[in-house]
Amino acid sequence: MAGFDVTLAQNFLIALLIGALVGIEREKHKNNDHPGSFAGVRTYILFAQLGAVSAWLSVYLQTAWLFIAALLAVSVIVLSSYYLENKTKAVALGLTSELSAMTVCLLGGAVIFGFAEIAVSLAILTSAILAFREPLHGLVNKIGADDLYAGLKLLIASFIVLPLLPNHSVDPWQALNPYKLWLLVILISGLSLVGYIAVRFFGSVKGTMITALTGGLVSSTAMTLSFARSSKTETDSGAANRLVAGILLSWLVMFGRVLLIVTAVSLPLMQQLLWPLLGLALLTAALSSVFFLLGHRLQAASAATELPVKNPFSLWSAIQFALLFALVLLLVKLAEHYAPGQGLYWLAALAGLTDVDAISLSLADYAARSQALDLAATALGIAILSNSVVKTAMVWVAGTRTLALRISAATLGLGLAGLLLFSLN
Repeated sequence: MAGFDVTLAQNFLIALLIGALVGIEREKHKNNDHPGSFAGVRTYILFAQLGAVSAWLSVYLQTAWLFIAALLAVSVIVLSSYYLENKTKAVALGLTSELSAMTVCLLGGAVIFGFAEIAVSLAILTSAILAFREPLHGLVNKIGADDLYAGLKLLIASFIVLPLLPNHSVDPWQALNPYKLWLLVILISGLSLVGYIAVRFFGSVKGTMITALTGGLVSSTAMTLSFARSSKTETDSGAANRLVAGILLSWLVMFGRVLLIVTAVSLPLMQQLLWPLLGLALLTAALSSVFFLLGHRLQAASAATELPVKNPFSLWSAIQFALLFALVLLLVKLAEHYAPGQGLYWLAALAGLTDVDAISLSLADYAARSQALDLAATALGIAILSNSVVKTAMVWVAGTRTLALRISAATLGLGLAGLLLFSLN
């Protein structure tokens, strides 16, 4: 007589718990929305047990047909129930519960076959998908055709284009690696897509702070320009202070984005930049909080206009960024060879006039190759300062004088603090 198999008993218990997990959600759904419909918690537990027992017998008898026959039996049962239920009701029902039952049977068998961890993870994911039906449907309703195309393009760029690119330098200066260039393009585009989805998910603007946080992920420059234009239409007394707070908060997100980009490429440079960027981030957060508190009541922030963003990823924008980054990377390599030191500073100042991401990636790559951490850190500080000056100039052009004066004061304070922090670092 064989001894008691503790592992087998644990696996059967896991299979039953998987059935209970999915069954509880389906039971509540049935009670709330479809009383008298197919299956409840007990039925799902039995489906999981059927899958587990048939899998155990298949392993014991060394034949897969028992498990296959059990799965076919479950399929016949649930499809027959679906047919009979739809026959007696005027409105056609979905197949969610029936497919869930078949999934539970398969997961119960997977536990016995030795895939308990994967089965439990999939059971949790299945329950989450079933429970979050309304939020998922709401999210799908907010996704337009352009949004779907943007996501598909990002997937194509990540899983089709990227593997086809050569993973070695293709220029005489050993500066341009197509694979790494495209990988970093995907990183930037992915960050932008996250911010864009957040903006679309929130729908109408729920406050200047939420808009600034999500819009800063898409583009702090676009966020600055949007709020600058809003300053000419906002008429309440706290509008200027709220918009200054929102602009500064988007800059705060930009500091975090730069730090994340540098971390992905050069950990030593990140450690070199951590305290200066953290100091600037804390000062920016403090200034943003002060201006927001001066903007009178918190609910007045809901009057801010929503950030008008376009799809953050397209093949053309990806190519443009790749070309810009490649150009900056090549110029950094040439400056490293022919004008070390001060030449890199001028390049950082010029690159920061248009974009911080590209020069951040270039300088991080330069630091990883040359170990010139002090030089790269100082150059990146110059690029950030240059970019801040440009955004301040945009506020002067597109916004009101009041907004421009307050942003200029904040930029001056951040600039002086940046010079102090980078000189002490």
